Amino acid sequence: MNIYSKKQRWKFVLAVFAAIIVFVSLWYTNILVGQIAIEEKNKAKSWAEAIQRKAELVSYTQDFFEKIKEEETKKVNIWALATQEAGKQGLDDDATLVVEILKSNKTIPVILTDDVGRIIRTANIDSEQKKDSLYLRQKLRNMKATNPPIKINYSAEKGHIIYYGESIVFSELRDVLKDQIESFNDDIISNSASAPVVYTDSVGKLLAFGNLDSTKMKSPEYVKEVVSEMIATNEAIEVNLRDQKHGYIYYNDSPLLVKLKYYPFIQLSVIGLFLIFAYYLFSTARKSEQNQVWVGMAKETAHQLGTPLSSLLAWIEVLKIKNVDDQTISEISRDIGRLETVTERFSKIGAKPKLDQNDINEVIRNTINYLKTRLSKKVNFSQTTSNGDVVMASVNVPLLEWVLENIIKNGVDAIGGEGDIKIHIIDQSQFVYIDITDNGKGIPKGRRKTVFQPGFTTKQRGWGLGLSLTKRIIENYHSGKVFVKSSEVDQGTTFRIVLNKTMQNGRNIHSYSFL
Repeated sequence: MNIYSKKQRWKFVLAVFAAIIVFVSLWYTNILVGQIAIEEKNKAKSWAEAIQRKAELVSYTQDFFEKIKEEETKKVNIWALATQEAGKQGLDDDATLVVEILKSNKTIPVILTDDVGRIIRTANIDSEQKKDSLYLRQKLRNMKATNPPIKINYSAEKGHIIYYGESIVFSELRDVLKDQIESFNDDIISNSASAPVVYTDSVGKLLAFGNLDSTKMKSPEYVKEVVSEMIATNEAIEVNLRDQKHGYIYYNDSPLLVKLKYYPFIQLSVIGLFLIFAYYLFSTARKSEQNQVWVGMAKETAHQLGTPLSSLLAWIEVLKIKNVDDQTISEISRDIGRLETVTERFSKIGAKPKLDQNDINEVIRNTINYLKTRLSKKVNFSQTTSNGDVVMASVNVPLLEWVLENIIKNGVDAIGGEGDIKIHIIDQSQFVYIDITDNGKGIPKGRRKTVFQPGFTTKQRGWGLGLSLTKRIIENYHSGKVFVKSSEVDQGTTFRIVLNKTMQNGRNIHSYSFL
C-alpha cells in the first residue's frame, strides 16, 4: 500500500485542475486586456491624427496671414506712390485717380512725417487719440519697429517719410493665430488619450511636454532617453509652424495601456501567491491534525502496552519459581525489555526528549547485537570508525536506536535478507557523521527525497512511516540531518545521519514535536 503515491496522484490532478482554471482566467483576461489596449491605441492614434490636422490648419492660417501682410505692404507702397504723385502734380483731392487711391486706404494706420520727423498727416487713427501728441509719438515708434519706412521724394530737395502699422483686420488675424498656436500647444500637453507627450523643435530643443515628471524633464539626458523610447513605440508627428520652423511631437502609450500590458502577469503572480499561501495553510493544518492523531495514537499504544508488560514481568517471576530453564527466561526477559523500550519510545512522542552525551559506537553496537539475533544469518554487519573507539554526541538513546533500526531494516529489505550492511562513524570537531551502507537494489534519483515522505513504501504491506519518523527524530529532536548520501541502482545505498556533538547552552538547538 503506497499512501504517498495516491497522495501524489491527487496533487497532480488538483494541480492540473488549478492550471486549467488559471489558464482560462488568464486567457479571458488577456482578451479583455487586448480589447481595451486596442481602444487605447486607437484613441492615441485619433489624437495624433487630430494634432496633425490642427498643425496643418495652423500652418495654413500662418500662410494666409503672411499673404495678408504682403497685400497690406503692397497697398501701403501704392498709397505712398500715389501720395508722391499727388505732391509732385499738386492735384485736387476730388479730381484725379491718385486721390481715389489715397482715399481707398480705410484700414491701415499711417503717419506721414517730413525729413526731420515732424508729423504732417495721419490716417486711420482714432480722431480723439491723434490729438494727443504723446500717443502719436508712441504710435510712430511702434510703426518704426513693425515695418520699414517708405520714403517719398517730391523733388531733389523735398521729400516725406511714410510709417505704417498693422491694420485692424491684420491685428485680429494675428490674435486668432496666436490663440490657435496656444491652443495647439495646450492640446499637445493635455491630450484626451492621457499619453506622455514631448514637443521639440527640429534640433531637439524641448518646447513643451505633458503627462511626464516635470522635475526629471529638466535633465536633457532624461529628455533624450524619453524621446528614444517614444520613437521606438510610435512614429513622430512632424509639425510645420513657420515661426518655429519644423517641430516634432513624440508620444508614448498611455499609463493605462502600459498597466494593461502587465496586468495578466500581475494577475498570474497574485493567483500563484494565493495558491502557494493556500497550499501552505492547508498543508500546515493537515500536518497539525496528523500530528495530533499520531501523538494520541502513540500514547494510547504505549498505555495499552503497559498493562500486558506488567503482567509479563510477573509471569517471569512465576517461571523463575517453577525452575524454568535460565536461558529461556533470559531470552524472554530480553524481549520484554525490548517491549519496554518500544513502549518508552511511543510514550516520548509529542514530548520534549532529554538529550545526553553518549558513546555513538556503543549505541550502534547494542543495536546491531539486538538485530543480529532477529534477522537473517546471511546479513553481514560491520562497524568502523575513523577517529578512535569512543565517539561522544548529544542524543536520546532510545530514539536514536529507533532511527538506526529503521534504516538498517530498510537496508536489509533492499538486499533481500542476504548481503552486507556497513556502518561507518566519522568523528569531527562539531558533528558526528553516521553512514549506513547496503549493497541492495538502490534508490532511483527521482525517489531519493520522497523516501522520507509519510506513506511512501515499496512493500506490499506497510504504512511507509519508518523513514518519516526517522527524519523527524533526527531533524526536529536532535537538530541534525538525515538524507540519502548516495545511491546507485543495483549497486546499493548510503544513508547519512548528522548529529551535534554538544548541546548549545545546555539544550538542543530546536525542540519541535516530530509528529
